[in-house]
Amino acid sequence: MLAYTLIEKKQKGESLTKDEIRFLVKGFLKKEIPAYQMSAFLMAVYFKGMDAAEIAAYIDVILNSGKRVRFTDKNAYYVDKHSTGGVGDKISLILAPLAMASGRVRVPMISGRGLGHSGGTLDKLESIPGFRTDLSLSEFRRQTDAIGCALIGQTADLCPADKELYALRDVTATVRSVPLICGSILSKKIAEGIRGLVLDVKTGNGAFISEYSKSRELAENLKYFGEAYGLAVRPVLTDMNQPLGEKIGNWLEVEESLDVLKGGGPADVRELSLVLTTQMLSLADPQAGEALIRRELEKLLNKGHAFEAFLKIAKAQGADIRYLENPERYRPARHIIQVKARREGTIAAIDTYQLGLDAIALGAGRTAITDKIDPRAGLVIHKHLGDKVRKGELLVTLHSAKKKSIESLAILIEQRFSISGEFTSKPPIVYEIL
Repeated sequence: MLAYTLIEKKQKGESLTKDEIRFLVKGFLKKEIPAYQMSAFLMAVYFKGMDAAEIAAYIDVILNSGKRVRFTDKNAYYVDKHSTGGVGDKISLILAPLAMASGRVRVPMISGRGLGHSGGTLDKLESIPGFRTDLSLSEFRRQTDAIGCALIGQTADLCPADKELYALRDVTATVRSVPLICGSILSKKIAEGIRGLVLDVKTGNGAFISEYSKSRELAENLKYFGEAYGLAVRPVLTDMNQPLGEKIGNWLEVEESLDVLKGGGPADVRELSLVLTTQMLSLADPQAGEALIRRELEKLLNKGHAFEAFLKIAKAQGADIRYLENPERYRPARHIIQVKARREGTIAAIDTYQLGLDAIALGAGRTAITDKIDPRAGLVIHKHLGDKVRKGELLVTLHSAKKKSIESLAILIEQRFSISGEFTSKPPIVYEIL
């Protein structure tokens, strides 16, 4: 087989066999197929798609490129959640300790880094001084069983093919593909040894897939292929037509998560955390009423038990929890600029995708695989859809170590907000649960 002919075959829209997909993925992993050819293949898939047999083969090849986690406690329910990615999406930092605090489930969570315009859970966790996300699979397994949760990144031996492909997709504009998203998400989730999976499938102008019909197609595919591997899968379609919460950027989002874990925080972040965690626990116990589960979770947030669970996870993974107990200890960004509205009206639309790119420009994400992230960089959004704005009122606060970048963005940032005299209605936080 030749990579060239397989790339050409996919460019024509023809289906590849499992052996052909294995040849490409394994060849890339062994560095026998160069990144430029794999990029061409990913681009062909982006434009031509994959049929069901190809998607199943792609998931299987990535899944079996490395080891799988095997939990031995048959009485415990292992469950995880995955988001397809958005701007300001810090839900995993709240949901995992909240579910752990309930005592109903165990949460082995393997997360990723920022992808495209979207932030990554790992980057957020690693903004916490000392927090180790590089636990081995044996450490991951032991901690999950010992305290009820572990939060790590992909290890070198778990789905290594996805780790390499994930980084390549991030810098080749091939993220927005249903087959590639299915392969990446499901291979890792199946490999981590869970029984149940809740999927936060984002839709809107800040999601990787903005059209609702395509987002629903992704949700249906994730459910179909996940269940084919024996998982209980619950997709939840949620809004990404505006940033989630107020803060965008790694440590900034940790701060906001801590507020929610202590019973406060933005209403939309709290609500989505409760909805998704309720779905997780209902997978573990379908007979329990969702209303009862939700009330239980609300108490865990309001009484600070979820915050205590997060401290326990962080301490187990080497973090200096003094920064979590007293976030004001954290040194702020070198440059902070407040941007005020130059006109008045109502926030009618927000270019959420561009705000994600703006956060990267400030240093909160990567434009190349080798880029270093500034954990303090990011934005604070003071106005959301439907909010009234007066001229001279605070609109956005920018945080960055990059003086030129922050000064340039301060001039442009108001363009991300459509301010007019008309506004119909705010989108729902949750559209549909499949």
